[in-house]
Amino acid sequence: MQRTIEHLRPDPDATAAFVTDLTTALVETGLPRTAARVMACLFASETGSRTAIEMAQHLQVSAATISPAVRLLERQDLIRRGRDDGGRRHRYFLDDKAGLRTVAASVAANQRFAATALRGADLFGAETAAGARLALAGRFLERLGDDLIRSAEKHWRDMVDDRATNTR
Repeated sequence: MQRTIEHLRPDPDATAAFVTDLTTALVETGLPRTAARVMACLFASETGSRTAIEMAQHLQVSAATISPAVRLLERQDLIRRGRDDGGRRHRYFLDDKAGLRTVAASVAANQRFAATALRGADLFGAETAAGARLALAGRFLERLGDDLIRSAEKHWRDMVDDRATNTR
């Protein structure tokens, strides 16, 4: 007997608990709470997309609350905006690369910090304690960011290759 999608979905209480846990994890990465709730809402949706009205209803907030969160997530390339099929409403989408984009956004923020720290090291001078501290932090974050991006891209390619192999 074939199971329908409704039978495959976890119960609503388990889903709500998961969305709360995912929101907390996303907040801990530095996302503002509402943006994290929007991301969690999209991750947990069957299609990976929702309209602003659907998200507002699901999250029990106003559409005006959703708007700044989706703007932030769009600016960070974590979600993209499209149109409903034949409709006028905007729909917000996660895609398969959402995880990779999350890493890239985090690295970009750390790279901005690294560049600022290195600028501070130049300002204060490498011979001062502040300059040495800033230079060390800047160089560390620069190297770590480069390594993270290379590693994330490699793992992404490997996972895409694995998925393609498993679907054949």
